[in-house]
Amino acid sequence: MEEIFPPLENKGDEELIRLAREAYQQAYVPYSNYPVGAAARFSSGKIYRGCNVENASYGLTVCAERTAIFQAAAAGERELSSIAIAVPTEEFPSPCGACRQVMREFAKDCRLMLVNGQGRVKATSLQELLPFSFGPEYLE
Repeated sequence: MEEIFPPLENKGDEELIRLAREAYQQAYVPYSNYPVGAAARFSSGKIYRGCNVENASYGLTVCAERTAIFQAAAAGERELSSIAIAVPTEEFPSPCGACRQVMREFAKDCRLMLVNGQGRVKATSLQELLPFSFGPEYLE
């Protein structure tokens, strides 16, 4: 990895990044040709990967982040710890609003690593991307 802002926290970050980069290679993107991969770590320590899956009826397309998180939820996971999102392009990925809200369902805050095709990483947090968010605790 060429540049990292801020520095990676641990070897686990490197593993998430590697898995996210592998995941975008499985993306089904016949319309946009914009593959995205995600690797989400949950509090159990397990990692779930996902890629974007497009559909001819565009509204039915599912993003990589949601694919990974939904797999985790189906396996019983409930607490998202960190997630890496990778693309093969020069630009950095940015989770869409729907993905940010799905992340928020499983974490008040978590670490996000946005990875471009050159291996550069921008680290951020869910709080930074979704301030003043609405979450499950508001419905208790």
